[in-house]
Amino acid sequence: MTITIVVVGRAGPALRVAIEEYESRAERYWKLRVIEVPSGTAGKGKGDVGRALKREEESILKKLPEWAEVVVLTRAGASMDSPELARYLESLALRSVPEVSFVVGGAFGLGPGVVKRANRTLALSAGTLPHELARLVLAEQLYRAGTILRNEPYHKGGT
Repeated sequence: MTITIVVVGRAGPALRVAIEEYESRAERYWKLRVIEVPSGTAGKGKGDVGRALKREEESILKKLPEWAEVVVLTRAGASMDSPELARYLESLALRSVPEVSFVVGGAFGLGPGVVKRANRTLALSAGTLPHELARLVLAEQLYRAGTILRNEPYHKGGT
């Protein structure tokens, strides 16, 4: 099963090394693909939020295969602890789902078309996270899920 992370914007220097580290660790357990789509405001000035969201939505939707299980990350989503995320990913693999795509929005969140396309919404935190931090937390949780499923010692929170 391929896990794809579709994220608006690039990681800046402050978190880039940590993101790359955890994405590399997650690749030990999953076929991982990261797709960065441009911010709706990239190269166009600040513009208006609605137009920026629409541009981001169009870019994101083009990257989501129709057969993929789509999980959007949003503060309003359901929460899952690490073992629950691991079991969810395991259940997708057992059902032979070829791809699960996690979508991380930009500064303005996600457009309604992306949310509508989602099979599931997931909250990484009750608070709002910048896209770079959400990407880092997601990568770490994907790595942790892999260690849980293989019963490796990284996860100390119990199963």
